[in-house]
Amino acid sequence: MRVSRQTQGRAGKGVTVITGLPLTPETLAALASELERLCGSGGTVKEGSIEIQGEHRDRLVAELSRRGFAARRAGG
Repeated sequence: MRVSRQTQGRAGKGVTVITGLPLTPETLAALASELERLCGSGGTVKEGSIEIQGEHRDRLVAELSRRGFAARRAGG
């Protein structure tokens, strides 16, 4: 699973994207909600990935690792 930052198509505003989660859509939505609350920001689930508004890669990698996922930070 990868945690990366993207800005393309968002008028320069960055979002943190989590891809590669082997979860059902319902479980994915529940996890996204919990992660949004942890980061104090909005987000969505799109095409099997979670998008959280803002730069939260380090916090999300730590939280996902704590939950037992093999999360890796991607990008610079």
